[in-house]
Parts: sequence; C-alpha cells; structure tokens
Amino acid sequence: MTDIISVKPGEEGYRNATTTKRSNQVLQAEGVVILKARKSGNSHVQHSNDPNKKPSCGPWAAIIRNRRLIVAGFALLVMGVLAAPLAAQETAPIDGPGGIRQLGDVLELKAKALSRELKNEASRLTEQLTGTEVKTYPYRDRPFARAQSYHFERDVRPIIDKKCVACHSCYEAPCQLNLAHPQGLERGASKTPVYDGFRLRDSAPTRLHIDAQTTAAWRNKGFFSVLDATEPAIGGASGSLLLKFLELGRSRPLAADKPVRDQVELGLARTNSCPAPGQFADHAAENVHGGMPLAVTGLSDGEYQVVSTWLREGARIDAMLPQLSAPEAAFLGQAEAWLNRPDDRAQLVARYIYEHLFMAHLYLEKPAPGKPPRFFQMIRSSTPPGQPVVPLATVRPNDPPNGPFYYRIFPVSDRIVHKTHITYRFDAARLAFYDQLFLQPGWSVSEMPDYSEAFRSNPFITFKAIPAKARYQFLLEDAEFVVRNFIRGPVCNGEVATYVIRDQFWVMFADPSFEHYVNDPAYQSRVNDLLGVPGQKTALSQLGPEWVRYQEQRNAYQNSRQQAYNSRFPQGPRLQHIWRGNGSNENAFLTVFRHHTNASVTQGWRGEYPLTAWLMDYPLIERTFYELVVGFDVFANVSHQVQARLYFDLIRNEGETNFLGLLPPASRQAIYDDWYQADAKIKAQVIYNKLDTTSPGIIPDTSPRPKEEFFATLMSEQPALTQSTDLINRCDGACADNERQSVSARINGALRLLAARQARAVSGIRWLPEVSFLRINLPDGRFLAYSILRNRRHSNVAFIFGESLRRQEDLDSLTILPELIGSYPNMIFQVDLNDLEIFSNALASVNSDNAFDTVLSRWGVLRMAPDFWDVFHSFTDHVSRTNPLEAGIYDMNRYGTW
Repeated sequence: MTDIISVKPGEEGYRNATTTKRSNQVLQAEGVVILKARKSGNSHVQHSNDPNKKPSCGPWAAIIRNRRLIVAGFALLVMGVLAAPLAAQETAPIDGPGGIRQLGDVLELKAKALSRELKNEASRLTEQLTGTEVKTYPYRDRPFARAQSYHFERDVRPIIDKKCVACHSCYEAPCQLNLAHPQGLERGASKTPVYDGFRLRDSAPTRLHIDAQTTAAWRNKGFFSVLDATEPAIGGASGSLLLKFLELGRSRPLAADKPVRDQVELGLARTNSCPAPGQFADHAAENVHGGMPLAVTGLSDGEYQVVSTWLREGARIDAMLPQLSAPEAAFLGQAEAWLNRPDDRAQLVARYIYEHLFMAHLYLEKPAPGKPPRFFQMIRSSTPPGQPVVPLATVRPNDPPNGPFYYRIFPVSDRIVHKTHITYRFDAARLAFYDQLFLQPGWSVSEMPDYSEAFRSNPFITFKAIPAKARYQFLLEDAEFVVRNFIRGPVCNGEVATYVIRDQFWVMFADPSFEHYVNDPAYQSRVNDLLGVPGQKTALSQLGPEWVRYQEQRNAYQNSRQQAYNSRFPQGPRLQHIWRGNGSNENAFLTVFRHHTNASVTQGWRGEYPLTAWLMDYPLIERTFYELVVGFDVFANVSHQVQARLYFDLIRNEGETNFLGLLPPASRQAIYDDWYQADAKIKAQVIYNKLDTTSPGIIPDTSPRPKEEFFATLMSEQPALTQSTDLINRCDGACADNERQSVSARINGALRLLAARQARAVSGIRWLPEVSFLRINLPDGRFLAYSILRNRRHSNVAFIFGESLRRQEDLDSLTILPELIGSYPNMIFQVDLNDLEIFSNALASVNSDNAFDTVLSRWGVLRMAPDFWDVFHSFTDHVSRTNPLEAGIYDMNRYGTW
C-alpha cells in the first residue's frame, strides 16, 4: 500500500490558504451527462462552451477527426478518470453541436486535471529512466569528549521522543531519518525515498535492524551521518547536520501562535530537502524556515542546551539493551521450542502462524496498573534458540530463506509509534489454542511446500494440508488484527490500497459453520488454482499480462462461488450465515475508516449507516492478507505496486457484492449502480464479474430500504457486538430525550449538531480535514478525547487516478466517536466543556476561510502554539491510561498548515 499520488495540505480534505480547493462532480442534467464545476471555499472552475468549436457533421465523425479528443479520451479511459460520456448512449445521445461540445469540454477539463496530478511525479520518473546511482559515503569514527555532560538514554532520548519521533519514524520518515531507535540516529539520512509509486526498478530495501547491521554498511547503502561534526555550524564551531538543523530553526523561528501556511511547504507531496555533508549552506539559503523541528514549536532553551551539548561532545549513544525477566525468558524459550519442532505438521503450522504474525507487536500478558506493556516480534533467524538473533534479510516473510532458519521472538526496542503498532496476544493460552486448533489428529502432510513462486503467490495451495476451517477460525479469532494488518499494515502511507476503499464502511464475516469453502474439500480442490494473488512477477512487461491473468482467474472463481452457493443454499442465505463471534468475540463486526492516504479499523459498527459494507469469507480475507501484507513489497517497482492496487480493487468489489447477495435481488442493481457511478459503469461492464440479480436474499423484496433494514435487523439481534447504541451518530429525538443530564449527555447533545449530517446542510464540514482530535477539558482538570472523522463521498472508488474528479463534496459527513481513531491527526481542537455547544455551532456554520480562521484562533491547536507538544502528546498519555496496549506516539506528518 504505497504512495501513487501525494496530496498537499489544502487538497482532498486539508485546508491551505495558498492552495485552492476544487470539487468536480459528474451529474445528469436534462438527460445529458455533463461535468459540473462547483465552487468550494473561495475558488471556482470555469470551462468554455465556445460555439466556434461546433462540428460540421455527425458527432462521432467529429470525434474521430479531433485528435485531441481521441488522445485525451483514450488516456483518461486507461487511467480511470473518463466519466460516463463515453457510455452516454445509455442516458442520452451526444447528437448535435451541444452534445459534442459538452463531451469535448469534459475530456479537456479532465485531461488538464490529470496532467496536474501527474506532473509532480515527472522528476522521479526522469531519475528512474536515467538510472541514477546510489551515492555512498565514507564511514568515520566519531571522537567523543572524555567527560560527557549528558547521558543519551536518560537525558537526550526523551527529548527526541517528544519532539522528533512524531515525524521521524517508519518508512515515511523524511530523508529516511528514523529516530524511533538509536540505530536509526546512527544510520543517518538518505536522499532516496522509500515511497515512490512510479519507480521503474525495485529499490534496495533499507529496513532498520534488518538490511544492514553496522553504520559502515549503511554508509555503503547511501546513508550519510547526521551526527558527525564535519563542517562549520552557524555558530562558528564544527557541527553535525543535526546540530545545524536545530540552530537554523532557532535562528529563523516562525511566529508563535500564527498559522504557517505561507512560510514553508508541508505535507506528503513536499520534496524533502536532504542535504548531505557539504550541502547544508545551500539548503539553509534556500529554506530559511527549514530548521528542525520543521514548522512546529521547537526545543525549549533547556532541551536545546541538552541536545546541542551532547552533539558537540561527540553524540555518544549509550543505548540500554532490553532485559528479559525470568518469566519472559522462560516463556519465550517455550514458544521458540514450540515453533521449531521438526515434524512436518508442526513446521507447516509454524510457517502459517509466522506469515500471519510477522507484523505483530506480541504481548505476553496484559499490563499491570502503572507498568507499561512489553512487546515482542517474531522473525526468521539464521541462528537457533539460545544464540543471538540474526534476522534473515528477505524482503517478504515467505521469500526463499536460502538456508536453515529458526523462528525467534525478541523484544521490540524501538519507541512504539501508533501507526505501526498492531498488537496480538501471545501467551501460554495462545499456544494451547494453536495446539487444539491446528494439531489435532485427522490430517497429514504428504509433501512440504517450498518457497517457490507458485507457493508464495497462493496460500490456499501452500497450506492446503491444514484443515481450511482451522485456518479460517484462526483468522476470525482476531479478525480486527488481521484486517488492521492490511488496512494499515506493511506501510505507513497507503494510497495504493486506500484509493479503492470508501471513507466509512462496515465489515462482517461468513460463519465458518456455513462458509462453503471450508466445508467442502472437493470445492476447495476445484477453485484453489483460481485463488492466487499477483505481484510476484514485477518486470514492467509483466504488468499487463499479470493483471489480465489474475483478473480472469478472480472472475472465474466468482462464477464458481456463485454456482456453489446457489446449489448449497437454493433458498438463499439466512441471518445465521453471518458470524456472530460465538456470542462474545468482539471481532465479529468491524468498521473501517479511510482518511485519504491511510485508514483505521475499530470494533463494532460505528457511525451512521454506511454507503457500502463488506461480507468477507475465508477465501476473501486470506487473499487480501497475502496480497497486501505477506506479498507486498514497499520497495518494489511500479509494476508490483499497481498489481497490488488493482487486485485490491477486485477484493473490494468482491466484498461488496457478497454483501449485496444478502439483499433482495430486485434491489441489488440500483444499489450497485449508486456505488459505481460515472466512470465505474464502464469498469463494471468490462472488468468486474456480472452482478447476481436473481438469487434470493435475506431481506424481503417488499422492503423499501433493504440495506438499512438488514443493518437494523442484525444490530437489534447483536447489540453488544455491533455497538448498536450510538448517542452521537445514530440518535433520534427519542434517544436524546432519554439521556440523563450528565457530562456525557451534554457532550453528546453538542456533538450531534455536527455528526451524521451532510455537508450541504452543515457547511463547516468542507473546511475540516480527514482526522481531527478533540480534547474536551473538564472543570476538574481532566479531559476527554474524541475523534472527528470526515467521511468523503465519491461517485466511485474504482480507479487509480483522478480521484478528485469523482468527489461528491456535498455528501461528505462526519463521524464523531468518544475514542481516538487514526494514527495521523490533521488537526487538534481544544475546547472547555462549557464552550462545547458554542464550538459546535460555530464549526457547523463555517462558510468562508475567515470564519474557519475564527474557529481556529479560538479552539484550534496551531503548530506554533507554545503548548503544542504537550497537547499533542496528551492523547498518547490518555490512551496509555485508558487502553495501554494500544498506546503509541501519533504521527504529525499530515498535520495541517494551521
């Protein structure tokens, strides 16, 4: 799930005074499909209807003679941004001068929009075509002052944790400077970005702790030091790059308590300036406000004194290695012995478990009050238990190991950042569960699978010896963990995947007692070959053939599935075919929220009734996991990344059509057409499998609102697991009247002014970003934390490019929850309880930049606010108290230019 199109603050939900906001919507007006440009904020779009452009004869002949239309139309169709005019025969003819003129205007305007989106990638593409080589840097031993004024772990690292890690962690750390661990500080920075959706060749992986073990090795991989004192600093003495960046920030500070919109470029689309040794003077001249921390309240005088002194004294790092307690060491020894048993059945099960847990932060016990939790990670090591861990540097967990290996578990020593923190309980009870689930008699291994392409690309063949029902129950037991892996898993920035999902949808699962695949071995054998996932062949020449092959296989599987279910359940599905978590498992019903370039998962059905929902069975959830987690390579080229994104589009479509199969057949086409408007009508005809509109469903044909009736029926039956009570987003008048006059009632009433209402009725929604954290300060000094999530509507989410052309901004809405959703807050509001209703009314009525600035000035937490870091980290502290297993440092790379 990597970056294909980056968006600057101010576009697609961010607001930036220097960037106009455009929202284009395909509408049907008087029987003709046209493109309407709607004013949003303080900007507008115009297009011409010049009568001099009218054709002299029939419309299609004119199109053929008009090379501009042919080229633009073909390119846009391939990229997925051509709207319905090419299929306009379904709605109205394009006869006459008006029709051809409208079609020409549509294509011209969309071509311009596509050009704007592509030009930001031109420089990267040029570098790939010219084959830019990775520069290496010399390794130097740093001289240290004999007397050290400060200790790294005790004095320096807490400052880095507070004011650096929020931007510098994971793959998207600017210049790959990862400060979540001391080794990242020693490794330094690189000019090569990890996220590059258009690279033509695979990039060498640069995973901290894995792809190099020494600083000298990182220098040979293109990383330069930020700690070596090699050049004169601003103050005159020799200084490191890190010291010079800190001094630049102090010498040219931004104004306190003022927005930073016009002074520095921010956001994921910015080109990070990564000056290597010898280049800082030019960087400072061109980026006068480019000091660190970037465009945010900097280090206090005391913090600067500590860090600058430590740097000038040689930046000695005395990192403390994590020590295992006796119970931890005993259990890890037991677990490693369990994972490395030599018999074939145990080895196949261990491989299956490892390939599903390699991203997990394992915890051995729930934390005691006041004791922070400890986390561990499972890897493949070339060394056996009892010896130091030496990780295999394979890119993917199922790549060939090239020699003997052992499954090992070791402590996580990086600072926990929320965006990569995916927790999983792993204790003695879990091992007993695995024994009971997987290793009961009744199955055997006739031939162990290897790590060839055929097995890597198809887990249904690799693990076919393990009973399929056991595999499915393993996934259902911790379904939120599984979904969280592919929603925010192997990467921290996910447009490849997030471009193909809605901003809010509900997920449910097929009950294993009725799910057809896990109950019919003959059916498994018939369809297993159709269930592979693409991405193993990454040559550019393979992109087209691989996509066609896997798309055809997927559609063939869908046909087989439909026939099998019609045969097994001729009367249609029943409500008991939906998994209810055995009455107590809170993983049964999930909600996914997309926040443009990233997404979140939470338990229960949250927010208003969604536009779409997914029904996932075993083949669907397993394929999704292997396509987007196990088989995904963030360092791979454009061919691999596009294959993953296109296949996830099919996965989304499959989950949605599985859900439609529960609704009355007569209603399905209309609902489907509402999901796949405009451009997607063509794709639905050409790429997707034909929609079943005949098989019986659960809801009666007479229902006027079958989708909502289905949700309401299941929520009334399973109120606890679906979290059917929602006093903010799904509360009618009677619900509100029954609330007690408590603090929560006051908050619910105030926030209902904003929640689950569309932007055409609540104008302020247009000015909100994707994720806002709301801190409500109580009179007793405590505070409550809420999330305000903007759900952006689209006519469809079926294509890579041109997303803004499918926006339906009038239909945007907000979900407001009494918990923190998302890893990347774009905005923080801080409101006293007594002001909450005033705040909600003011935010709801915003209709201009000035009005929004008024709200910001009173309740917004600006980047340059003196207390910014205290407020920002107060949310991590809050989660540490209320749900310590899930607490981690939030990321501010997407925080707006407020």
